[in-house]
Amino acid sequence: MESPGTTPAPRPEAVADDARHARRRRRRRLASDLTALALVGALLMAAFAAGGVALYRELYSPTAFVLRYLDLLADGRATDARALPGVAMDAEQLAAAGLPATASDALLRRDTLATLTDVEVLGERVDGELTRVTVAYRAAGVEGQTTFAVVQDGWTGVAPSWRFATSPLAVLDLTVRGSMRFDVNGFEIDKRQVSADGVDADPLATLPLLVFSPGVYSVAVDTAISATPGVAVLADAPRATVPVDIQAHATEEFIGVVQQRMNEFLGACAAQQVLQPTGCPFGYQVRNRIVDAPAWSIVQQPEVRVEPDGAGWRIVPAEAVAHIDVDVRSLFDGSVRTVQEDVRFVVSGGITVLPDGTASIQVQGQNAP
Repeated sequence: MESPGTTPAPRPEAVADDARHARRRRRRRLASDLTALALVGALLMAAFAAGGVALYRELYSPTAFVLRYLDLLADGRATDARALPGVAMDAEQLAAAGLPATASDALLRRDTLATLTDVEVLGERVDGELTRVTVAYRAAGVEGQTTFAVVQDGWTGVAPSWRFATSPLAVLDLTVRGSMRFDVNGFEIDKRQVSADGVDADPLATLPLLVFSPGVYSVAVDTAISATPGVAVLADAPRATVPVDIQAHATEEFIGVVQQRMNEFLGACAAQQVLQPTGCPFGYQVRNRIVDAPAWSIVQQPEVRVEPDGAGWRIVPAEAVAHIDVDVRSLFDGSVRTVQEDVRFVVSGGITVLPDGTASIQVQGQNAP
């Protein structure tokens, strides 16, 4: 019998039930906590994997390697671009690639790089040991597309390293007629500086010049003697040969100088008081005897035109008129008559540009028929 005011003692069965319920609640909470932890872990692993993939693509993938090369070209960092694995080629590698072993590297510099923008990766394809990365871009405003071949080149820690399996360099096969000097993208070059023959360079020989691809290269001549509007070409294929052949034409300044020299030459001829001025393109013959020394004058100067002629220039044949004034005594009767006559003649000539940049002009001529 319970005393008034006291709490009844719990029954053993009730205590056991409470304990079982408590254990179930704890197990449910633990299961929930473990599930949450597993979910968080899975999310963390997924995030880590996604971050690793993104990091690989951005920094350590074949595409990242190619984009690094293009970024260096876009920034004008020619030396750094050339230093990337697989870019530079020595004479033996050039010959093995079917390129001229004597190709000059004079254009592999910042001064000859045109703008490179809007680079876009079009695809990355595994081809055996190679990975081929195709990109589109705008080079000096010209749209282009190039595929690069990349191969793994060991490891840097846990990340793969890459190199170009095919060098992205190309060769500009350049022939410039009418000038020993020219410029590429504004960078001036003398043929004797880049030719394997040095100072003995053939003015008409083709010059092989290494260039980065992709890139636009504008070749022009702008000297006091000759000039050309220039030709722009896109080098868009690794180890390709890009032929360029330009013909410079005489400048108005040069033609003016030749005209002046021609006028001076003919003036010196006219100053000779003989019937046949020495080394001159005109003369006069008489069968009688002259009384006094003849007087010559040039009444019509030739209109000089200059055109390319191999490594030099030639003066296009042009008509001119000299005037002779001389008294002639007849051998038959001794009478004297005054001869005043125009003598038509034709002048032409050759012009050789000397190593120091000056021109040597050789004038030829004969009386017109």
